[in-house]
Amino acid sequence: MKYPVINSASYILVNTPDMVVHNGTTQTMEKLSNPDSEYIKKVPSHIRKYDEVLNYIPNQVYIGNLTPSDLKNKKLPWCNIDSKSKERFGKFGEIMPQDEFIGLLKISDSFNLVLLENSFSSNIMKKLSKHPLLGKNIAETKDGVDIELINKEINENGAEALYDNNKVIGCVKKAHDVDVNLTSHIMFENLVVKASGFLAFKHLINNTDKEVEDIDYVIECSEEACGDMNQRGGGNFAKSIAELSGANNATGSDTRGFCAAPTHALIQAAALVKSGVYKNVVIVAGGATAKLGMNGKDHVKKGLPILEDVLGGFAVLISENDGINPIIRTDLIGRHTVGTGSSPQAVITSLITLPLDKANMKITDIDKYSVEMQNPDITKPAGAGDVPTSNYKMIGALGVKRGDIERKELLNFVTNHGMPGWAPTQGHIPSGVPYLGFAIDDLTIGNLNRAMIVGKGSLFLGRMTNLFDGVSVVVERNKGSIEEEKSISKNEIKSMIAEAMKDFGNHLIND
Repeated sequence: MKYPVINSASYILVNTPDMVVHNGTTQTMEKLSNPDSEYIKKVPSHIRKYDEVLNYIPNQVYIGNLTPSDLKNKKLPWCNIDSKSKERFGKFGEIMPQDEFIGLLKISDSFNLVLLENSFSSNIMKKLSKHPLLGKNIAETKDGVDIELINKEINENGAEALYDNNKVIGCVKKAHDVDVNLTSHIMFENLVVKASGFLAFKHLINNTDKEVEDIDYVIECSEEACGDMNQRGGGNFAKSIAELSGANNATGSDTRGFCAAPTHALIQAAALVKSGVYKNVVIVAGGATAKLGMNGKDHVKKGLPILEDVLGGFAVLISENDGINPIIRTDLIGRHTVGTGSSPQAVITSLITLPLDKANMKITDIDKYSVEMQNPDITKPAGAGDVPTSNYKMIGALGVKRGDIERKELLNFVTNHGMPGWAPTQGHIPSGVPYLGFAIDDLTIGNLNRAMIVGKGSLFLGRMTNLFDGVSVVVERNKGSIEEEKSISKNEIKSMIAEAMKDFGNHLIND
């Protein structure tokens, strides 16, 4: 069976301190409901500087300068630890500062909705022109405008203000006079998805041996949805990102499934490549401004900085089997079906043990499980606990129940088959896929043989169903040769014909 492979992966973060204050849902809703909020007054003093964001260990793990093992045995809070790796660029991608990202919003704008003040625009485009991957995109960018025009759009026409260092330096205009799906706020959120997805896409192409023209199909799997009043979630982020990235031979579409969407997209991409419909499929996702500072109240209350101060993005390239990169076992898929139920045991059984049973594997046959890789530095102060560890304990407990491991080995299972969480709480970003970049090395030059990617989602948030959601897939070390479908060789056919002719001749003699 010709399994597709994970060719390459990229991961990017964008530090957005002003967007935390002015665009994160927790902060904007607090301003509306309680204008004199003590929390809002305290927020500015809990915003980290860019250098501190670079110094944050989970961020350096996310872009590949450190590994998940570098987080082991580190005492929380990690924000108080010197990472000793303060680089902007990493093996997988980069941590972009806010001012450059605002410039990237302008580059991503196809309808002249983003207005930037003259001097800011000039300075930021000069900075971006020196970016190793973005320089050639700058030439097409239009000049800035006077600040008076920007203020007029904000004050009179409902434009969304853009801030840098708590100063208005631009705005995003609404795209329609009456369409509530094309307001300035929604256009801002959509452009953020496009721009951050574009940045991840550029790093992906930089990380692979493929050319951008080799990409056939793109699947965008974030949690936003673009459209207008007649088709609210019609899309298409995927094709807009492909266009901006120069993937002229690609088409694409968007996949939505809350936090589980990236793993759904991974399976879809693998199926498309395995079937031969496309040779090279990219899954990509941009970040969500709504989730900036989502748990900020709890962080401030506990004297911590607001740790949700970055947008996240990623991209993964799935290609035909090359005999080297890790294969995606499209025959070992876990599914949370409509009839599965929502109990933790039912969920883990459907996602973990059912696909393993197909291959007669034990729970311990998977070297690493990548589940909801939420950063506990963020979630524990908010009362959500250590999400990855909780998942590993449930998987281990099921292993005990099945007889795959002894009860006394449960803690060792969590340590050996799990990983500390390092992904930002951007909803879809932590769900399974943050490990794929590391998995490429672990399953090629490393000493691991199998990993399982698990995505889970909360469909009830859309108020259409109370159902939970989840899918999983096994990724394996490539055996070093591209397996062919079983077929009868020419020599075998000749031998069969000769044997048949001999039998026929004997039959005539006997008659």
